[in-house]
Amino acid sequence: QVQLVESGGGLVQAGGSLRLSCAPSGRTFSTATMAWFRQAPGKEREFVAVISMNFGTTDYADSVKGRFTISSFNARNTVFRVYLQMNSLKVDDTAVYYCAAGSRWSTSIGTYNTWGQGTQVTVSS
Repeated sequence: QVQLVESGGGLVQAGGSLRLSCAPSGRTFSTATMAWFRQAPGKEREFVAVISMNFGTTDYADSVKGRFTISSFNARNTVFRVYLQMNSLKVDDTAVYYCAAGSRWSTSIGTYNTWGQGTQVTVSS
């Protein structure tokens, strides 16, 4: 099974920016959608952003709209890399961020069957 590898996390001050990257390890693969989720300490994993590989359509959680941008480097359904540009970061954005691949358009965790190991994002005040 394809593994996804995230990178780009780190420590940043509130108001700063980070760009997360996600790529399949070993080889490219095909999928319908790619998404980012995050999990803060003591909280459930939650949806952040999703992008359609075929149409480039995107959607975001209300908490990140206008601040985060999801994008991809792909050829139709073949994924090479997915990004999450995070601007105007807030302390509440602190979490482990995961990328995931799914077979259909969805913001629900249960529809994604391939996950990365996560990358830590810490926003200090």
